[in-house]
Amino acid sequence: AWKQYGLSVLAVETTTSAGDTHYNASAWVLKGSDIADAHLDGDDSTDPFALLEGKTSCHTGWLKSAGMLMPMGYLIKNGYVTPIGDASDINSLRTTIDSHFDGSEGNGNAASIPDSGSLYSGYSGAIECLSTGYGDVAFAKGDDFSTPEKYCGDENASNNEEWCLDMDEYVQLPSFGQSPSHPVMYNPDLLDVHTRNAILNAMLSWSDEMWVDNYPMGDQTYTGCYNVVTHQVADIPMNQCGGEIISSVTSKGYKLVAGNSQNHLASYSSLLGSIPGLSEYYHSSDKYGITDAEDSEQN
Repeated sequence: AWKQYGLSVLAVETTTSAGDTHYNASAWVLKGSDIADAHLDGDDSTDPFALLEGKTSCHTGWLKSAGMLMPMGYLIKNGYVTPIGDASDINSLRTTIDSHFDGSEGNGNAASIPDSGSLYSGYSGAIECLSTGYGDVAFAKGDDFSTPEKYCGDENASNNEEWCLDMDEYVQLPSFGQSPSHPVMYNPDLLDVHTRNAILNAMLSWSDEMWVDNYPMGDQTYTGCYNVVTHQVADIPMNQCGGEIISSVTSKGYKLVAGNSQNHLASYSSLLGSIPGLSEYYHSSDKYGITDAEDSEQN
């Protein structure tokens, strides 16, 4: 959106209490596999990504960020995967995945592209797909947000998923890149600098507000929107209090921070630009109705 429509990032959501705004998308394989060996042998001539062809891939779902779009964008952009089919049709991506990850160099299973809620769906499902032996490579989160660590890394094994292997069985390949948190976009042609800054400052101040119920302060108790900076309680509707707004509009309920397009979206959009048919899909009535909306506006 920011490149095609000239939009800019105003603010971005944080996805952890530490203020993270990105996570790394990575491939996971099992120790002892030829892919893991190629990664760990210290020999630059053995490329683990080149060995993915013919293996069975475990995706988190159709058109998911770390589970499909980033790895496929990386593999296509860097020449490991050749797209098959109509380059303007998003379904060519499924054909491409099915062809490249056909299991012919593994156990013969087809690529796992699960529907939401079905077997092997989501981040845990992708690692389960790898752990149970159905697939040879799982696409999920890596490094500080390691998906195997989340589901299989508890020292008390009873707290881990039943399908988990020992953590040292999971080998992470080099990251495909950073997947960004959700941004707030604006059109710089329609907002002057003063208005932009006023909106941004208002959004950033949301994290200073929290809803309190019978909150003791001095000799009285208050119910309303409490500002942790001014120590005042505003008598406003609950849904207008900053903390409640953040909970409603962000995925994790943490604060917003200022951002810019280049830092937040550049590497991500570069990879997604390699996905055949993705731009057409997001601009079609199949997804958001943009075409229909434009037509109705003109009529």
